Amino acid sequence: MGPYNAADWLLDRNIATGNAQRVAVRYRGDDYTYATMQRLAWRVQHALRDLGVSTGERVVLVTNDSPDMIAWLVGAMRSGVVPVPVSTMLKPAEVAAIVADAEAVAMVVSTDYLGHVGETRGAAPRLRHVVHLDERGETASPDGVRQWSLFDDESEAGVAGTSAESSAFWLYSSGTTGLAKGVMHTHGAMQSTYDTYAARVLRVTPDDRFLSVAKLFFAFGLGNSLTFPFGAGATSILEPGRPSPVGMAALAVAERPTLFFAAPGFVAGVLDTVTDPSAFASVRAAVTAGESLPAALQQRFAERFGHPVLDGIGSSEALHIFISNTLSNQAPGSSGWVVPGYEAALLDDDNEPVVATETPGYLHVRGPSTAVGYWQRPEATAANFLADGWLRTGDVYTRSADDVWTFLGRNNDMIKAGGIWVSPAEVESVLITHPDVLEAAVVGARSELGLEETVAFLLPRAGRTIDVASIDAHCREHMAAFKRPRHVHVVNELPKTATGKIQRFKLRDSLAP
Repeated sequence: MGPYNAADWLLDRNIATGNAQRVAVRYRGDDYTYATMQRLAWRVQHALRDLGVSTGERVVLVTNDSPDMIAWLVGAMRSGVVPVPVSTMLKPAEVAAIVADAEAVAMVVSTDYLGHVGETRGAAPRLRHVVHLDERGETASPDGVRQWSLFDDESEAGVAGTSAESSAFWLYSSGTTGLAKGVMHTHGAMQSTYDTYAARVLRVTPDDRFLSVAKLFFAFGLGNSLTFPFGAGATSILEPGRPSPVGMAALAVAERPTLFFAAPGFVAGVLDTVTDPSAFASVRAAVTAGESLPAALQQRFAERFGHPVLDGIGSSEALHIFISNTLSNQAPGSSGWVVPGYEAALLDDDNEPVVATETPGYLHVRGPSTAVGYWQRPEATAANFLADGWLRTGDVYTRSADDVWTFLGRNNDMIKAGGIWVSPAEVESVLITHPDVLEAAVVGARSELGLEETVAFLLPRAGRTIDVASIDAHCREHMAAFKRPRHVHVVNELPKTATGKIQRFKLRDSLAP
């Protein structure tokens, strides 16, 4: 097993092959070359050394997309340290739980998330250092927080002696219990997604310009904004703020991307607000993932903006897309065909192969980018990471005679709202802290556009009346926006089994048209 480091492949290889002065990142109208990004990565490595962060230790990143965030991702891996990017949509308590679970020794935060630091320090005993990623340079750091701008050593730093099987980075994914799980990926995984999906499905080139709605802390966004552009020696266009359809369309006009990546819900938002068909004139293909893209949305987007829309399925555990529509062939309403380099199979209730076409089965996938498991979750790891490299996805699919794979639903209660996994148990645990709520049950339901959203059924306490506006305000205060129920139903009882377990399938059935 020879030496291999993902950062060396992403960055140093581009320098060695003559791409030093090519633009790696476009950020707020400025160019960051591959040579600039290498110096930033070295700067991160020296900062980690000064902080005493050792090989294998974790550094949690609560940061907006920026060249500095990429530098921390790449620089940490280059030193053999494990970066853990987490969602900037999470509340302080949610971030604190992840920092504690990862046993992180350092935390890097953008100015917008300095408010997370106090609660995290109290909940994460192993946290030794916090670095303020002061991208705008106008905000002083609180006491005990180190300012990134004061770490200024950009001299060359060495590459750690890692292998393709060494731990490289973690991504946190929600689970049915409501506790986020650390998905552990190796150094070889990133190049695997490039060699399969990026090179063979998207056919990326050095002239491509990548614009992703999904942020770098998502598996989807990590591939779109780092792995694929750096793999090709191309350009990543970063937007630090929260994306909006109008804002992203304006950015597309200004920056002329050739590949555009978004979740289906965002596609619906673009169709609703962006009427100028020339807004995405530079785009040669759009890519959607995160949840199933309804056929009508795929067809409307392709027709309005004049380029193919490639829907696909991926996961945090598989790192990126493993079934996808292609540039030359799209089957609207489906996930498309298995990406070269991956295998997919359908199993029935007895874990036997589903051979007949158009017959539902539980989707399993095997490929080179699959994670090694969940951090300190042996039971969940055993349940989803199976023998011979197979991964249980939790999705129900059919396969056609032409090998087109179509999503039907899930074999558990997890919800995919806005393309992000939501645990019903996690939302319910917040709802029942409201003084008027006795019990809560949360399910996923389809909107008129065919997209999944979170719906809550609430049973009031004796003598209390549930006010929906009060429930909404409570949720806005205590949970990330993507988890918040979009509809609330007040009920007199919740359907349960003889042992008292809520029968969520009956609640889902009650919402069916």
